[in-house]
Amino acid sequence: MMATINNLSIYQASVKDIPVIQALSKQTFPATYRNIITPEQSDYMMDMMYSTASLTKQMEEEHHTYLIACLDGEPVGYVSVQPLAEKEEGMDVVELQKIYVLPTFQGQHIGRFLFDEAEKLIKTIHPAPCMMELHVNRYNKALGFYERQGMRKLRQGDYPIGHDFFMNDYIMGKELRNNK
Repeated sequence: MMATINNLSIYQASVKDIPVIQALSKQTFPATYRNIITPEQSDYMMDMMYSTASLTKQMEEEHHTYLIACLDGEPVGYVSVQPLAEKEEGMDVVELQKIYVLPTFQGQHIGRFLFDEAEKLIKTIHPAPCMMELHVNRYNKALGFYERQGMRKLRQGDYPIGHDFFMNDYIMGKELRNNK
C-alpha cells in the first residue's frame, strides 16, 4: 500500500522496518506519556510493546499491520491496526492499536493522514461493516483529536498490564462501512 499527499507518503511496514518503528516510538511514546504515567511505567510499556520480539510477534502472529508515514522520505509517524475476535454493538472489531507522530511534526495534519489511511486499510482487510476501536489514556491530549475524527467514547476502564501498572483508558469507537 502506498499513498501520497503533497510530500507525505505512507507504506506498509514489514519485520525489516522494526528498527524504524522502534526509533519513532523512542521519540513519540515517552513524549506522549511524560505527564501521564511514571518513567518506570513508560519504560515497562516501551519494552512490552516495542521490543524486537514483541513487534515481530505483533506482525507475524497477532495480525498487526503497521503503516509508516514519511515526510519528504523521512519517517515521521506510524499507525497499526489489528482485527480482533470481539464484537461491539453486534459488529466485528478492528483495533487501531497505535497512532503516533513525532512531536516536532504534530499539528501538520500527519495524524489525520495516518488516521484516514488506517480507515482505508481497515475497510480493505474487513470489507463488512465493523467497529474501529481505540484505547486512549483518559488524560491524553489526543482525546479531542479522536473525537474530531468521529470516534465516540464507548466505555472506560483500568486495565492491568503487569508489574502493578494499569492503563487508565477510554475505549473509543467509530463504525466503519464501505461505501460502494
